[in-house]
Amino acid sequence: MAKDKKLILLAGGGSGGHIYPLVAVCEGLKKLAFKAGFDLEFHYLGRVDVFSAVLFDVQGVQMHSLWVAKLRRYFSLANIFDLPKFFLSIFQALWKVYWIMPDVIFSKGGSGALPVVLAGWFYRIPILIHESDAAPGVTNILSAKFAKKVAVGFERATNYFDSRKVSWTGNPIRGDLLGERYLQSAAKEELGFKGGEFLTLILGGSQGSKRINEFILGNLEKITKETQVLHQTGAENFFEVKKLSRAAMFGVSLKEELEHRYHPIPYLNKELKGAFIAADLVVARAGGGTIFEIAAFGKPAILIPLDESANDHQRVNALEFTKAGGGIIIEEENLLSGIFLGQLKEILGNHSLLEKMSSASAGFLKPDAAEKIAVEIFSLLGFES
Repeated sequence: MAKDKKLILLAGGGSGGHIYPLVAVCEGLKKLAFKAGFDLEFHYLGRVDVFSAVLFDVQGVQMHSLWVAKLRRYFSLANIFDLPKFFLSIFQALWKVYWIMPDVIFSKGGSGALPVVLAGWFYRIPILIHESDAAPGVTNILSAKFAKKVAVGFERATNYFDSRKVSWTGNPIRGDLLGERYLQSAAKEELGFKGGEFLTLILGGSQGSKRINEFILGNLEKITKETQVLHQTGAENFFEVKKLSRAAMFGVSLKEELEHRYHPIPYLNKELKGAFIAADLVVARAGGGTIFEIAAFGKPAILIPLDESANDHQRVNALEFTKAGGGIIIEEENLLSGIFLGQLKEILGNHSLLEKMSSASAGFLKPDAAEKIAVEIFSLLGFES
């Protein structure tokens, strides 16, 4: 006897922070469907790029491209071109959603998500959206009006949505990051570092941060005297950073350079779990996904919020995380050599502080977020988990 099949349409994109939670929720849904004895078919409609391709590579999701227009709350000449594109993308989404005709739509927000949500609402398809940040973006604020349910990563974000729809689930973390851990010293050595010395992981988000890159390069010799460094540069910035880092390390002895005090890498994908296990400290932007990944590994963090983040969400995210004690904030305007190195030395040089921050960081995580969201989607399909 053939199993029943339910079709889930995924929406959202523009960065790894929008895509990886979709991967995590797919994992949770597959587990529930297996227990309930029916099959799921996953489709994705949105920007098809290096980030969204992970959905096909990891989960076998069927991919459908959509024209993408960015919604801006501020004046920009780009709005002149993006506004017509946005309305065209709505008609495109109506056409493609009609032929896919899913049972449920799950949207993570970001580029291209709103036209899919509007098309789903038009066809009366149940919609659940998830908001990763403490201060929601314009796409999810608008999408929530058409959704049956809203899930949020930060408790603070519940204040922005209808209390009858919203639930605080946390941010979903994909299973390969939550699996079995191994020794920190072994993880360091696997990455080419010394197992018995401090390692700082520098993250600028899935696309990298030119400002953080420039700061690290400008202070590289001083920083590498205090800690080994694994630096995710962003794919577009990698070769420039690698070239400039050699110049910055010119005064450092050949022996130290060969021992890999500093290692730039374009993008951490399969290596991300090992990088987090290896790290003693993480320096990062303050996207919701990044913060919850830091918490998943219980790592202390120095957070540098992006000044131009929509609705100032990165600063709000950072405040929510740091008030619990898991990290500190350095504003971009205060990202100066003396301030940064002072904080670096204080955290790495104080074992009890390092342990206290690690414990607070780990306590910030809601490890069952993907399962909770999957249960909410499951209920929209008409099933009780």
